[in-house]
Amino acid sequence: MNGPVVVGVDGSASSLAAVETAAREARLRGAGLRVVHAFVWPGMHVPVDPSPLGPPEGEIRKVVERLVGEAMARARSTAPDVDVAHAVVMGEPVTVLEAQSRDAQLVVVGSRGKGGFVGLLVGSTAVHLAAHSTCPLLVVRGVADDTGPVLLGVDGSATGEQAVSFAFAEASLRKAPLTAVHAWTRWNAALPAPQDAAEPYANPPGRLAEQEERLLAEALAGHRERSPDVAVQHRVVHGGTREALIEASRGAQLLVVGARGRGGFTGLLLGSVSQAVLHHAHCPVAVVRGAEGEH
Repeated sequence: MNGPVVVGVDGSASSLAAVETAAREARLRGAGLRVVHAFVWPGMHVPVDPSPLGPPEGEIRKVVERLVGEAMARARSTAPDVDVAHAVVMGEPVTVLEAQSRDAQLVVVGSRGKGGFVGLLVGSTAVHLAAHSTCPLLVVRGVADDTGPVLLGVDGSATGEQAVSFAFAEASLRKAPLTAVHAWTRWNAALPAPQDAAEPYANPPGRLAEQEERLLAEALAGHRERSPDVAVQHRVVHGGTREALIEASRGAQLLVVGARGRGGFTGLLLGSVSQAVLHHAHCPVAVVRGAEGEH
């Protein structure tokens, strides 16, 4: 897609950090940047413009303009060569940004915004968009190591194919290596066909591990051929997926996961692994939904 990179801003420190990341992402892609602020007047449907219910000079509009102006200035100082536009839209942030994602190639948000509940590690806007955004969502959290790899969580599912493509593209844009991690346990691995009819549930030692190694290699094969400039490291981990990805995110510049993967419950739009890394990863997280209709 050739649309802009969209970043949601609310004046919080988290959203300003997201603006800087979004500006860099737009520069990498040769795309424009759209700074979006969703405006809701608590308890009243009052327009941003001057109205009989507010000061004649439109104090609300001044606050919004200052907020958006600061974000645009931050974007231009980060990436002076990027074309920066803005939009102030009446509506709830999740609704506005979901609509904005329809013509964007990437939506960027901070992990927490203004009004977040104390104790929550990631805001409701980020979680909602991870499940509903039409394009990939980048949630800025933790500390990105610009010298580290792009980290990809692979589970071999059809819905995860888009995440694999996105991760290779990101690694190519950043001129970074790609570390592909596949974690498995005896409880989530698909059992191979038994070799001995007398022991239908027995498998030779190491056979499950070999199967999971093959699953990872097959998930990456075509992408490696299409992106020969990306150095790829395979990492198959016998253990929990959430724990493996969170630990591997130390020292990474970006973690990429699918919105839902193998073993997810039908009807859920965001899987437990995606939610876990949104809350606990040590670097920014990109959540990529499958193709339209793959829920």
